[in-house]
Amino acid sequence: MSTVSDINLDLENLFQPAWTQAKTESNRFAKFTGNEGVKPERSFSGKPGERRGPRRDGGGGFGGGAGGGRGGDRPQRAGGFGGAPKFGGGDKGNFGRRDDRRDERREPAPALAPLPEIGVTFLADEKGVEQLARQIKVTGRAYPLFQIAELVLQKPERYSVQLATKKKADGTIAQPLFICQLDESPWLSEDEAVAHILKSHFATFYQVDRVATEAPKGVYTFVAQCGLSGEILGPPNYHAYQNQLRKLHTEKFARMPFDMFKARVKIVKDEAVVKKWIEDQSFKTEYTCLNVPEPLTLASMEEVEKHFRATHKDSIIKSVETLVIAGVPSRSLRNSGLQRLVRGEWEHQKHFPLQLATKLSHQFASHGLQFFKVNKTVTHVSVARPQYLDLETTPVSENIKRIVEFINTTAKCSRKKLLEALAPTPKPATIIPVAASEGTPKAEAPSIPAAAEPTVEQTAIVSDLHWLVHQGHVLEFADGRLETAKKPVPKPVKQEKKKADKVESAETVPAETASATPTEVQSTEAFQPTAEVVTEAAPTAEAPAPVIEPVAEAEKPAA
Repeated sequence: MSTVSDINLDLENLFQPAWTQAKTESNRFAKFTGNEGVKPERSFSGKPGERRGPRRDGGGGFGGGAGGGRGGDRPQRAGGFGGAPKFGGGDKGNFGRRDDRRDERREPAPALAPLPEIGVTFLADEKGVEQLARQIKVTGRAYPLFQIAELVLQKPERYSVQLATKKKADGTIAQPLFICQLDESPWLSEDEAVAHILKSHFATFYQVDRVATEAPKGVYTFVAQCGLSGEILGPPNYHAYQNQLRKLHTEKFARMPFDMFKARVKIVKDEAVVKKWIEDQSFKTEYTCLNVPEPLTLASMEEVEKHFRATHKDSIIKSVETLVIAGVPSRSLRNSGLQRLVRGEWEHQKHFPLQLATKLSHQFASHGLQFFKVNKTVTHVSVARPQYLDLETTPVSENIKRIVEFINTTAKCSRKKLLEALAPTPKPATIIPVAASEGTPKAEAPSIPAAAEPTVEQTAIVSDLHWLVHQGHVLEFADGRLETAKKPVPKPVKQEKKKADKVESAETVPAETASATPTEVQSTEAFQPTAEVVTEAAPTAEAPAPVIEPVAEAEKPAA
């Protein structure tokens, strides 16, 4: 099975903007001259009746061209002047008569069989997921999980398909599933699997031999021939004619009624066709069994199928509950019902890959990756979850403070902007060439300097940024945007708990205090919160301050 690593799925390049991935063209409009759509003017030769000047769109005179009127720009009405009649085929005597071709109705397309009750699950290749997890850990970037799932579904080499049976309410299997172990192809019944093996793997079990036999006796001047397949059936009065007719109908035209099929049989009196049939009947076909302990010869395909079912079926065809198929073979399943089922599920997952994204989350989690949502909607996968860094209470280095403050104050901050602001690359000194005097050798042209190595300050900034990203204090998204983890919003107190606390406080408050107004209660000395509580509950820009009810202080009686 092909893996994701074999097809070079590079997240860093795939998540770049579209204009950075498109190939540039030298001149996309080179083949255009600017005069497209302009009709050339007609030359005037002076002949009687010829119009002078350019011709308008839609024709000219009354009833002519597409315009059908003097203006030429008005659309022609159905059945108007200069056009065909609204009803009829165009003849003068048929005006008002409907066209016979309109009465012809197309035969309805045959209804498709219902889809089998089989579960279909798309799985990303484990080796490919391991490579993606390694890329995420190295870069430290956060990637949208659903977009990764869409990238996996783009090529069949990146995923596999799991088929699973479903059970009814009584515990029985709704639709059995079988597998041919010769090519691992899935089937919905044993009969389909047997027919597939006898068609595709016949030479593995049987050998076909043509043996000379006695030619048919008598004189035959005509034979019957199938008008659909062209197969010669023999004279209608031949003893094997009816069996041959039934066999052909069963094998190739079973969906057609037998009487309709029989009506398509024609009588052919061509001597060459009759001679060919006599030569074919002068030989008989025998089938020698292979891979059996004792030699055995069979005379017909019915005997071959019966022998295969009794000898090889149980060891070749297996009933399974789950089956995993590679992505490429899943595009061309032999069973039409399974192929339509897999195709339909792929179309559904392509627009909203919830199923594959859920499987990917479990696979990424096994590699130690974390998940979080942006704006409570888009799920991202990264090396760490967002962790708010409080610079006032957490001792950190001066570089880390500068990085965090710059990201907070810079719109659409990126790694490049950060390095240019905090640790810019020093410009090389400009060397002014001195003109060489006469008799002195000319100075050689200076060579182009190599790329400058990162400075000590840049290395320190990159190292501190790496630590911030892997700790979750800074988030670097797939497009290179940098953001700091926001301060978590305090959880609101549950309403039920509030009511219980109010009832309890009302029972413990003295009578003189309980009769006071709420403002008066808050102003008493017993209910004044400490300075620390007021500081922690102060409103911030991110969320409103939570309601603080000092229930523990209310339980104590006033002094």
